[in-house]
Amino acid sequence: MNRRAFLRQICIASAMAIPCNALAAEFPEEEPQEQQEQYDLHVKDYISKMSHFDLAHPDDIILKDEELELLKNCTAKITRVMRTVGYGNFNLISVDQAFLFGRQYSRIGAFSTKEKEFLEKIFYYDADALGFYGDKPITAFTQTISRKDVIKIRHSGHYIFKGHPFEVWKEIKSALSSDVILTSGVRGVVKQFHLFLMKASSNGGNLSLASRSLAPPGYSFHGISDFDVGQKKYGEFNFTSRFTETRVFNKLNELGYLTLRYPRGNLLGVRYEPWHVKVSL
Repeated sequence: MNRRAFLRQICIASAMAIPCNALAAEFPEEEPQEQQEQYDLHVKDYISKMSHFDLAHPDDIILKDEELELLKNCTAKITRVMRTVGYGNFNLISVDQAFLFGRQYSRIGAFSTKEKEFLEKIFYYDADALGFYGDKPITAFTQTISRKDVIKIRHSGHYIFKGHPFEVWKEIKSALSSDVILTSGVRGVVKQFHLFLMKASSNGGNLSLASRSLAPPGYSFHGISDFDVGQKKYGEFNFTSRFTETRVFNKLNELGYLTLRYPRGNLLGVRYEPWHVKVSL
């Protein structure tokens, strides 16, 4: 059994108060007591990390030396890409487009071969090793998003995918009118890279810490369907647990629109995100 399945088993056992030795049959090569001790250790470790998602932990994966420098350089260049193409456009651009802009604009600077290889390595990195256990809906490093497949939401700077995601947004907007705002919609691979690398860079290259707050590139469902909502004039608190105190949250929860991608106590290695609307395709 791999680490992902193992962690899910022990977390489920813990949450349901099932005696750990009830699962021992799946590990016949180990003694029940050894199995229970192993379960207990992993459960405590997981709960501790998710309770303190924004703190470093002893077994976190942290980049050092050349890789840390590559992380900082790539973060800076991607930030310059964003400033060059504009915030709204940045949500949609692909990796190849970002590389092209780097070559075309001296204020960005061309991405070196090592920087490109670094970004590709991060994209294809096994997120399980970071402690992130979600699915990966985007498997191509060079994924592109066509403008014909999205709709720009006025006054937000964000886009939503046409079809079911847009229908869900219209229903939410109709139910809450001007109270609700779209805080994040479609995110291409480059946008997710920027968010993830910024978080890792600001925490000394800690990839594991970043993954507890942000899906690694390729693992975000913002790239295919999901979006975030918030309470108007609530600012940064829309991305904290205080969002649950708002009229928007309570109304959407009451109407059944908040089928969360990352609910409280989830086993995916991601903090609770009450603002993240899961859109099933």
